[in-house]
Amino acid sequence: MSIPKIPVELVAPIYNPKTFGDRDQVRRIFKTLRDEYPVAIAEVPGYDPHWIITRFEDVREITRRDDIFLNAQRSKTLASLVAERMMREYSGGKPHIFQTLVHMDEPMHKDYRAVTANMFMPQEIAKLTDTVSKTAKKWVARMLEMGPEFDFAEEIAFQYPLEVVCNMIGIPEPDHQMHLRLTQWMFTYADPDLCRPGADPSDPEEIIRTWDLAYNEWRDYFMELVGDRRKNPRDDMASVVANGEVYGEPMEERAMISYLIIAASAGHDSTAATTAHSMWQLAKNPEILPQLKADPALIKSFVEESIRWASPVQQFTRSAAEDYPFHDQVIKKGDMVYLSFVGANFDERNIDNPDVFDPTRWPNRHLGFGYGSHICLGQHLARLEMVKFWQELIPHLESVEFTGEPVMAESEFVCGPKSVPVRVKFSNKKAA
Repeated sequence: MSIPKIPVELVAPIYNPKTFGDRDQVRRIFKTLRDEYPVAIAEVPGYDPHWIITRFEDVREITRRDDIFLNAQRSKTLASLVAERMMREYSGGKPHIFQTLVHMDEPMHKDYRAVTANMFMPQEIAKLTDTVSKTAKKWVARMLEMGPEFDFAEEIAFQYPLEVVCNMIGIPEPDHQMHLRLTQWMFTYADPDLCRPGADPSDPEEIIRTWDLAYNEWRDYFMELVGDRRKNPRDDMASVVANGEVYGEPMEERAMISYLIIAASAGHDSTAATTAHSMWQLAKNPEILPQLKADPALIKSFVEESIRWASPVQQFTRSAAEDYPFHDQVIKKGDMVYLSFVGANFDERNIDNPDVFDPTRWPNRHLGFGYGSHICLGQHLARLEMVKFWQELIPHLESVEFTGEPVMAESEFVCGPKSVPVRVKFSNKKAA
């Protein structure tokens, strides 16, 4: 049977970061792919041919098969041939500049994940409830002081999860903004407002150049932090990583630094994106706020729907370790596979009316945190942060409306709102 090929004109926009600034366009493209090309090859100039998988059950199946679809052999995100070549040049022949849990296969992934896994178990995250609630109260109070008009994404959503995660790692408050800056350089390298100053997004080498600069700045910072925690361990994640062992030995430097980098970047960025989307929906759909005020128990389903809707990690790629029969096709050994999480989370085969934001949707089957052994280590912390924030804010919030057009960041990898300008009205001026 012949292999279906996706028309280049249909799929070409998803290789352009600007496209992801228009979520309606993105959803239309992936709906067409789900309906007409659910298991098909994309042959786009400048890229290796690769399968694009967009349906919920299909993405979940491939994500679950870590024994077949590998993370460590090729770029973990969609990368051009030029970018893949540069990654190997910058990393001494390796396919990745970073070596995070995301970039590892078994058994290495399991052994490195075990270093901090206990910290992120539900029972351990539950112990952080008071600390997270205190931080949420702080940022709600900040909103009460700032009102009535401000940019929720920039002033609140970027900042609140950043503080939670940096404090958990053990990063001093004066350094928090440095980690936000490097995170934005890494994930939104092509966005004109968030990219590295002087960056040229039109240059196909820019993403690798930026990642290398960010990695080196983070490495210098974290090596100093690691040195301190080895001499003076504290009750924080930096101490656990600095003194953690794998195979009876201290972690290899690049893996150790990457461990801290992913915590200090993805650890807050995806939560920030989801929180900003939540406020976007409150302003866009004024009927939601009265529902949440009347029934605070809905806040958990509101958060879960926000995670599905945001799908901040939009795609990952994997490479096949062996031939794999899939539907009526065979994914061949060495083939690249593009997994669209934003496509899967809007699949009508899995969820009713996926293009409607429904805060009462429960249960909510989505892949916002991935699936299988690589499911997001920080998922329970992220949920706690968002639930506590809205539990603190909703009782004070009487109304919210846009004062301008909300704007998505431009990124084909990790993406969320970069601006949500709102006018809010509070029912009282004193945070609990």
